[in-house]
Amino acid sequence: MAVYYRTKGFIFKKDDRSEADRVFSIFTKDFGKIEIRARAIRKITSKLRAGIDKFYFSEVEFIQGKNHKTLTDVVAIEKNDCSQNFEKMIIYNKIAEVLDKFIKGQEKDEKLWNLISDIFKKINSQKLTADATRLLYFYFMWNFFSELGYMPETQKCVKCCEKLNPYNLYFSNKDGGIVCKNCTAENYYDKETCSEGCRRINSDVVKILRLIFNKDWQVLSRLKIEHLSLNLLNQLSENYYLYMLSSHSFS
Repeated sequence: MAVYYRTKGFIFKKDDRSEADRVFSIFTKDFGKIEIRARAIRKITSKLRAGIDKFYFSEVEFIQGKNHKTLTDVVAIEKNDCSQNFEKMIIYNKIAEVLDKFIKGQEKDEKLWNLISDIFKKINSQKLTADATRLLYFYFMWNFFSELGYMPETQKCVKCCEKLNPYNLYFSNKDGGIVCKNCTAENYYDKETCSEGCRRINSDVVKILRLIFNKDWQVLSRLKIEHLSLNLLNQLSENYYLYMLSSHSFS
C-alpha cells in the first residue's frame, strides 16, 4: 500500500521529461530539498497544472516510489508571477541557483526553511523599493551561507582579532572575514586586492553585512546606499559565492 506524504515547499526548478512529464525541484518544510516527478502535467487536461510552477509556494502531496517521488496532489499557497518585474525575476533565479548548487541531499533544515519562507514574503511585498529588491539577494545569500556554518567574521579582524579601523579594510575569502590593514601584505594597501586574496572594501559594506547577519531588514531596507558601496557589495558577494562553490563540497 502506497504511503502519501504532504508538505509545503518552494518550487525553484523544473525540468521537462519524456513527452508530458515534468520534474520539480522543491525545498520543503519537512524534507528539505526533494525532486518530484509530475506525470502528464504538461497536458492541458492535467488537474495538477494550476497548483505548481517555478517560484510557486505550494502544498504538495507525493508517494515515494523505488526510484523517485511522484506528485499526487498540489495546492498553490501563493503564486508568484514575476514576469512583469525584471528585478524580482533576477533575484528568484539567483536564489534558485544557490539552492540548486549548494543543497544536494535530502535533509530537513528548519533554519533554511525559515530563511526561504521569509525571503519569499519579502520579495512579494508590495512596499518593496527597487533598491531594497536588489539588497534582498545579498540578504539571502549571506544568511544562507551563515546557516550552513560559513558566517564570516565582521566584528573584528579575522586574523589578529583587534577592533576594526573604519579605513583600509579588506575581506578575505580564505580567512573567512574582514582583515585589517596591519594583517594584509604591506606592499598591497592601495590596490583592490592583495597577495593573500583579500579584496578592498569600505566601512559601509561592513555595516551592511552586520545588518544582514543581524537580520535587521527594517533598517537595511531603508538605507540610502551609495552606488560605489553597492557595487563593492555586489563584487564581494559574487566572489564569495564562487569561492564557496570551488572550495567546498556540498552534498
